[in-house]
Amino acid sequence: MKKVVVIGGGTGNFVALRGLKRYDVDLTAIVSMADDGGSTGILRDELGVLPPGDVRQCLVALSNSSRLLRSLMNYRFENGNLGGHSFGNLLLSALEKVTGSFEKAVEEAGKLLFIKGKVLPVTVHQVRLKMILNNRKILEGEKEIYLSQDIDKGYKSIYLEPYPKVNPSVIEEIKHADLIVIGPGGWYTSVIPNILVDGVADALRKSQAKKIFINNLMNRRGQTTGFKVSHYLKEITSYIGEDIFDYILVNGAKPSEDLIEKYAEEGELVENNIDDERIILADLLGPMILSSNHDLIRRNLIRHDSKKLAQEIMKIVDYL
Repeated sequence: MKKVVVIGGGTGNFVALRGLKRYDVDLTAIVSMADDGGSTGILRDELGVLPPGDVRQCLVALSNSSRLLRSLMNYRFENGNLGGHSFGNLLLSALEKVTGSFEKAVEEAGKLLFIKGKVLPVTVHQVRLKMILNNRKILEGEKEIYLSQDIDKGYKSIYLEPYPKVNPSVIEEIKHADLIVIGPGGWYTSVIPNILVDGVADALRKSQAKKIFINNLMNRRGQTTGFKVSHYLKEITSYIGEDIFDYILVNGAKPSEDLIEKYAEEGELVENNIDDERIILADLLGPMILSSNHDLIRRNLIRHDSKKLAQEIMKIVDYL
C-alpha cells in the first residue's frame, strides 16, 4: 500500500482527503497549527489549547463513521454562550485537557470517528502567524492575514512566533512517504505556515517521495491578485529552498460566467502560464459551495471537486 502524505489546512485539506479516503492508500494529513479565527481563536485564547478547527475538518474528511456523527462534529451552536462554536472543536479541546496532549486528543478523536489514516499537527507548540507588509504594518494572526487587502502591495516577511519546532512524527511521515501532496488551500494561512515550521522544508528537500503541488483554483483579491501558476510555484519554492515538485496539478476548466461574477469580489481564476512537462491540466471544479453565515471567516464559493482531485492524484500513485 502506497503512503500518501497531504500537507495543508482548512477546506483544501478536507477536499483532498475526502476524495483520497475512497482509495487503497495509507493516508496521513499534516495540518497547520496557525488557525486563530472564529471558534478556534476563542478556544485558543480562553482555554490555552492548540487550534482544533483545521484538525477537525481533516478528521471528518477521513471518518468512516455514521453521517450523524460526522454532522455532529461539524455542528455549530447558533446562540447562547456557545454561539459560534462547533461541537468538534469543543470535543477536541476537552480531549486535550483530559489527556494532557493535543496529539493524544487527535488520536482518540480519530478512534471515535473510525478515521482512515492519521492526522498530525505540524507542531505541538502554540504559535501565532504574523506578516510584515512593505508599509511596515504588522498583521497579527491568521485572521488578520486572511482578511487583509494589502498583501499584494508587497510584504517583507511572514513567520511564526515563537519559532516552533516540528512535530517529530511529521518528519517520520515525510521521510517514509511515497507521494507528498502540498495544497490546495489558503495560501498565506494554510499552505505556507506548514513550511515555516522548523524542520519541514529540510525534510521535504531530503524526502525521496514523489511530490505534487496542487495549485489553487482562484486568486484572493488583495493577497494574490494577478497571480498565475508561475507566481505560486516561485513563492512556495522560495520557502522550501528548492523546486522539489515532480508534478503540478492545475485546473483546466472554467466556471460559468455567472459564478465568476459572484466570486469577483474575492478574486479571479488562476491562469496557467507555464509550459512545463510537469503540468497536469484537468477539470478539477466542484459544485458551488455557499458560505456559512456562522463562519467568522468567509469561505470560498468555488472549490476543487474531491472526486476529480483524488482521481488525478491516484493516476500518479498508480505509476509509483
